[in-house]
Amino acid sequence: MRKDPCYLISLASEAAKKAYAPYSKFRVGACVLYGDGSVYTGCNVENTSYGLAVCAERNAISTAVADGKHSGIEAIAIFSPDSELCFPCGACRQWVAEFSENAKIIVQDKTGQIMEFSIKELLPNAKFMHDVR
Repeated sequence: MRKDPCYLISLASEAAKKAYAPYSKFRVGACVLYGDGSVYTGCNVENTSYGLAVCAERNAISTAVADGKHSGIEAIAIFSPDSELCFPCGACRQWVAEFSENAKIIVQDKTGQIMEFSIKELLPNAKFMHDVR
């Protein structure tokens, strides 16, 4: 599997096209890369009750968990055609931290520039899975 950030962003972009966002009109796609090279994509799914919406990142991670992946996120690319930059919300940051303390978060701006951040940068002072076991 290709670990190239551009490739992961392209998969996230394709996933965003499948988003169900009739209320916010804010489509998001995510692509999660695991250390073994496997990838999982997800898109946001809204509900008329906003609190019941599922973010693209959590959708992708949930699919991976259902496939037996309980650790090992290497990177997660997040893309929205409706935003200048699309960073994970706080809940999604905690979900990423649950499965990897070294994950890279990959985002792309409207000019095509790709930026990478560590989950530790985006969620300082987080409790990671090994901290609570």
